[in-house]
Amino acid sequence: MQDQFKRQIEYLRISVTDRCNLRCRYCMPEEGVNWISHDSILSFEEILRLINISTRFGFRRFRITGGEPLVRKGILSFLEQASQIPGVDDLMLTTNGILLAEHAFDLKRAGVQRVNVSLDTLDPKRFRHITRGGDVHQVLQGVFRSLEAGLDPVKLNVVVSRSQNLEELPKLTELARTYPLHVRFIELMPIGASDRDEFVPITEMQEILGIQDVLATEDVQGGGPAEYYRPPGFKGTIGFISALSRHFCHTCNRVRLTADGKLRPCLHSSFEVDLRQALRSAASDAEIGDLFAKGVWLKPAEHHMNDEEWQDQRLMSQIGG
Repeated sequence: MQDQFKRQIEYLRISVTDRCNLRCRYCMPEEGVNWISHDSILSFEEILRLINISTRFGFRRFRITGGEPLVRKGILSFLEQASQIPGVDDLMLTTNGILLAEHAFDLKRAGVQRVNVSLDTLDPKRFRHITRGGDVHQVLQGVFRSLEAGLDPVKLNVVVSRSQNLEELPKLTELARTYPLHVRFIELMPIGASDRDEFVPITEMQEILGIQDVLATEDVQGGGPAEYYRPPGFKGTIGFISALSRHFCHTCNRVRLTADGKLRPCLHSSFEVDLRQALRSAASDAEIGDLFAKGVWLKPAEHHMNDEEWQDQRLMSQIGG
């Protein structure tokens, strides 16, 4: 499916819940958020119907997100059903890793091919501070359990914050040197509880790590915006995702489905198409397909996060990571 700027849109990121077992500082405020009511959250049956419809329009890649997707009851059965839908070529999961160790092999059996794990620090005390109570050892167990289960690739998402973890970048890259892991450093985005003063551009990260003279590699599976590098002697890679300093809007290939059934063509735009209402008002597949087409066609040319006055009404956990 093409948008009006002739970008091929084939990637749907699906949030199955806004609930999470962590309270990361850049994701939500300390007091938390008001959870979406259960009857407002799409059922798994509704999501499976939307996946089926979307494949008819060329969607092939599906990432399951949250909140934290592994906290939702019945997630493994849903994933198994989703993986068996004709046209689903790539089924992925993004997780904070807290529950990953106990579910990694089950995810593989259910048809999930690969996982992205949030890991902003290796320091236990700092991890507890950033996540407001999380245990980094649980996450690391989940990462290595995923490697054992054959999930491939296993990518680690590091949101870089000037005062929180900038000094740890060299230490985090050692994971990619020693193990077949793909460590991706991500620019902090001004959504919800994040602080613009904490922003670190990709160029500064690369200078700290001495990556400037290393040639990029294209041997890492994925359809996202990361640029990957494999320095000599590394079993894995180092990746960078630059949403602000060198935005990748001209190559964006995705739209998002929120847990309450809104199709969101751009993470950084408040425009949404209500699919839940259509699902629950006996709309036909063709009518829902028309709504998909509308959402894709109205996908904006680029985001406006660099504008100081820009601020979305939804937090990241409410949109879907």
